[in-house]
Amino acid sequence: MAVPFRRTGKTRKRKRRTHYKLQKPTLVVDKNTGDFVMPHRVNPMTGEYKGKVVVAEDE
Repeated sequence: MAVPFRRTGKTRKRKRRTHYKLQKPTLVVDKNTGDFVMPHRVNPMTGEYKGKVVVAEDE
């Protein structure tokens, strides 16, 4: 089984991990309701996408 020849140092390890970070979700304002929603997704409040109802509300 392969074993590392040299130990990975703290700095090298931390430099590699600088890319492991969270990103803020992109939000846009819905034209009809003014709510913040994620782009290219169905609005969970109204069930609309691009002005058309794609998910009917259960009453």
